[in-house]
Amino acid sequence: MSPHTTAAYRRDLEALASHLARRGSPDWRTLDGAAIRTFAAAEHAAGLGPRSVQRRLSAVRSFYGYLRREAATTANPAEGVRAPRAEKRLPSTLDVDQMARLLAFRSDDRLSARDKAIMELLYSSGLRLAELAGLSRDDIDLADGTVRVLGKGAKTRIVPVGRAARAALTAWLREHPGGGERALFLSRDGRRLSPRAIQQRVALWARRQGISVRVHPHLFRHSFATHLLESSADLRGVQELLGHANIGTTQIYTHLDFQRLANVYEAAHPRARRRTRS
Repeated sequence: MSPHTTAAYRRDLEALASHLARRGSPDWRTLDGAAIRTFAAAEHAAGLGPRSVQRRLSAVRSFYGYLRREAATTANPAEGVRAPRAEKRLPSTLDVDQMARLLAFRSDDRLSARDKAIMELLYSSGLRLAELAGLSRDDIDLADGTVRVLGKGAKTRIVPVGRAARAALTAWLREHPGGGERALFLSRDGRRLSPRAIQQRVALWARRQGISVRVHPHLFRHSFATHLLESSADLRGVQELLGHANIGTTQIYTHLDFQRLANVYEAAHPRARRRTRS
């Protein structure tokens, strides 16, 4: 698992341990579904959102699944316990014109050349932040126009790199000091650029370019998927490019596209304009 996943599951199980301690530390082997439902309700009442409660329960289910495999318990009390229904939120995206404006800055020094290469590659290939931050020079093949990415679950995939991104990467690699550090993107002091620094640089350029919405690295991935689906409608292909294990994860972008079409319809169709949107 990703280190972020491991840390999140640890926090979830520690939350359960704290809850049990407050209630007199009952033996975890005796917990039943009612006790887990009480835990989930208490977390939600304390202000935890439905999605976070869902992850708490997922962590507990996985933990008890492990205990059953180890013959430390015979039942999984979290099975069948449901979190509060989460409101389905569609990811934010930039439209094509906004993305073009964001990327239309001059890269006439080392930092701007690096930042342009970062942002062009994020949009060109739909990479996750951790995937981009983990890239080394050897992962990029500019002649072939591809990048080798280590994704979630330590799965490797090969993703195309578009013409604009290849040009930006070529310009950046001319500035790359090389040496012993093989990371693709480097900080001022020649070390691998951290995910946090990438987030800060993306936000900085968004402000400079007059983009009014909050821009973060994952927004490039959402925009990449949405724009591809608008042009191709190839859901399975976009799934492969994004590295999603389950096509259900990719399907949210079809909702985004339909939402755009629905807005156009309701703004333009004479019958649609007569009714009020619910």
